[in-house]
Amino acid sequence: MNNAVISVQNITKDLKMGSQTVHILRGVSFEVYAGEMVSIVGPSGSGKSTLLGIIGGLDTATSGRLTIDGIDVTRMSEGKLTEIRNEKIGFIFQFFNLIPTLTAIENVALPIEFAKNRQYKPRKRARELLDLLGLGDRLNHLPTQLSGGQQQRVAIARALANNPAFILADEPTGNLDTESSDNVLRALQSIRRTANTTIILVTHDAELAERGDRVLTLVDGRIVNEKVNAVPYR
Repeated sequence: MNNAVISVQNITKDLKMGSQTVHILRGVSFEVYAGEMVSIVGPSGSGKSTLLGIIGGLDTATSGRLTIDGIDVTRMSEGKLTEIRNEKIGFIFQFFNLIPTLTAIENVALPIEFAKNRQYKPRKRARELLDLLGLGDRLNHLPTQLSGGQQQRVAIARALANNPAFILADEPTGNLDTESSDNVLRALQSIRRTANTTIILVTHDAELAERGDRVLTLVDGRIVNEKVNAVPYR
């Protein structure tokens, strides 16, 4: 196995609630390797989304160490974190988080517009990604004019806009029907095969979790089980 591209070492997250301290994450450690798809499962309140937010630089750990592509980001400034988020990490959320006043092509082009080291022409790249995901005929549609599955595919295209090394997906199929969920997962697997993109997926869906190479189970802020899938879905 190659060196880890994401290393989570003894990460904790505490939250002050009045005079009490809530321990959301309690010493979480694991590594992720290039091209892997790792699923994180567990009951509501176990700390899954908090952990994903820390890995993506949207939240900070109370203690522990996090490295991404060999870079220690644990105590990095917000400005540097923003650069890493925009250039190395693509986010996919359960509720899509598309800007309602922008069309599909405009939503996808937006991260490229803000990239410090721009690799692509924004609208050209956005069009290519939307075509790849079967939305070439929906370029100028607003989110309200798209189905849930189509909106999620726009969100995936946006996550891929700057060709990130990592995709972090938080319940990406949570609001979709079975057919739309399967289409989204096929899109992610296709991206993974063609670009060797590393994916961390948080989900409540046991069947979806089984499509990863490994499944980490998080309970009460601790990893209590790690399962390696012998024949992961590709």
